[in-house]
Amino acid sequence: QLQLVESGGGLVQPGGSLRLSCVVSRLTLDYYVIGWFRQAPGKEREGVSCISKIDGSTYYQDSVKGRFTISRDGSSNTLHLQMNNLKPEDTAVYYCAVDPFGASTYSGRHCVDIYFSSWGQGTQVTVSS
Repeated sequence: QLQLVESGGGLVQPGGSLRLSCVVSRLTLDYYVIGWFRQAPGKEREGVSCISKIDGSTYYQDSVKGRFTISRDGSSNTLHLQMNNLKPEDTAVYYCAVDPFGASTYSGRHCVDIYFSSWGQGTQVTVSS
């Protein structure tokens, strides 16, 4: 069974940085679509950033473009999300997830959570002064 374990969340002041990591077991990252999602209290889960080995595409939600960077380390089977210039509205539980069949890429609906079937337990990110 696929396992995803996130880490790196915490409390940070506005303008600060955090780096999230997601270790994926029993899967080779090179052949799948994987990404980061977040859910704030009272809000729906949303796609933050996803990366697809199928077509080489990288997706970022408009609100994080220029501030967040997704990367994949194949040697350690780890997905990272570098988050800079954090804002209070970035406060949420962040999850990594895998789309094992690439359906999000093939459908053109990048980083839409209905296509992602394996999820980590989440890590809390709080941006507050």
